[in-house]
Amino acid sequence: MLSLSSLFGPSPFKPLQAHMEQVTTCAKEVPALFEALIVGDREALLEQQKKIAELESGADKIKNDLRQHLPRKLFMPVDRRDLLEILDLQDTIADVAEDLGDILIARNWVVPSEMKGPLTGFVAKAVETAVAANTVMNQLDELVEVGFAGPDVDKALVKIREVLDLEEESDELELTVTKYLFDHEEELGAVSVILWLRIFELIGDLADYPKKVCNRLRLLIAS
Repeated sequence: MLSLSSLFGPSPFKPLQAHMEQVTTCAKEVPALFEALIVGDREALLEQQKKIAELESGADKIKNDLRQHLPRKLFMPVDRRDLLEILDLQDTIADVAEDLGDILIARNWVVPSEMKGPLTGFVAKAVETAVAANTVMNQLDELVEVGFAGPDVDKALVKIREVLDLEEESDELELTVTKYLFDHEEELGAVSVILWLRIFELIGDLADYPKKVCNRLRLLIAS
């Protein structure tokens, strides 16, 4: 991991981008969690949960260092509160990935065969949303340099729109797996349905918070 001083350089945007990179790395490990769950590999599931927890801890370190060293006043077109809000939204992505790992090892889950494909697709789409948002955040320092104006901004807005579209696709996939639950409520049992709904909510958050990061960045561009 890069030292804080090398990340900061002349501004706080590099560590903010490094944090987004780290939380995206957490999200990218989530599909392997569900792969292990679906095939019933408990050992692989536990290993993957531990890996995500370690990555989330790394994200927390960057977050805490950034909060501690972020100047009270920035001589830039970005308010300190805006940066901290983006930081918190980003951090939730890693928290959600860790929460998914924790809940999946807490119980012996049975994944209905008809739900395996839709569930895998839902997870993949949520992670794709996070990866796309990271691509947008990688442009933040360049956008600041040009004062949030010019062709680079137009390109960033297109990328943000792509993130929002991916999140909408994730919502549609969530509806598909949720409908399956309700269609098979009696055979699955009320407790299983409730717990699966919680998992679906977390997977949805894995796409929703990248969308929120991009929406916040869009407001910065427009201000």
